[in-house]
Amino acid sequence: MGAYRFGDLLALARRSWIRRMADELTRRGHPGYRVADAASMRMLLQAPRSIGSLGDTLGITRQAARKVARQLEARGYTTTRSDPGDARKIIVALTEEGRTYARAIVEVIASLNETLAERVNRDQLVAADLVLRAAMSDDEEVAAIADQIPAPIAVSTPSPFARTASSS
Repeated sequence: MGAYRFGDLLALARRSWIRRMADELTRRGHPGYRVADAASMRMLLQAPRSIGSLGDTLGITRQAARKVARQLEARGYTTTRSDPGDARKIIVALTEEGRTYARAIVEVIASLNETLAERVNRDQLVAADLVLRAAMSDDEEVAAIADQIPAPIAVSTPSPFARTASSS
C-alpha cells in the first residue's frame, strides 16, 4: 500500500458536499450555486459588507471579491452601492431574494451536517473534527476561523488523558 492520500479524499469529500448543496438548492428553487455562495451569503445575511471585507473573509483579492459581488448581483441576490462615508468603498447588501437564498443555504448546510452525523457515531465525528483541525493548524488565519466553529462533544469514550476525580 502506498502513502495515505488524505488530501485526495478531502478534495473528493468537498466536491461531493458542494454537489449535494447545489442539487438541494436547485430543488428549492435556487439554481446556479457557486462555491463562494455559502460563505458570502451567510456573511451578508449578518449585515451588509464592503467588497474589501467580503474578500478578506473569503480569503480572496478585492478584484475576485468584486467578481463574486457582481455575480451575486446579476443573479438578483445582492445590490451594491457606494459607502456614504467613503465613496471609494462599495457596499454589498442582500435583496429580499438574497435573504431567502441565504436562509436556504443555512438550512441545507444544517441538513447535510445532520445527515453526516447520523451516518457515524459521535466519537467518529469527534475524530474527523480533530483531523480536519490538525490539517488546518499550520494556517493561522484559517485555524482562527475554524476555532469559531464549535467542535462536537465526545460522549461514548472518555479520553485516556482526561483527569478524573479519582486520578487527582
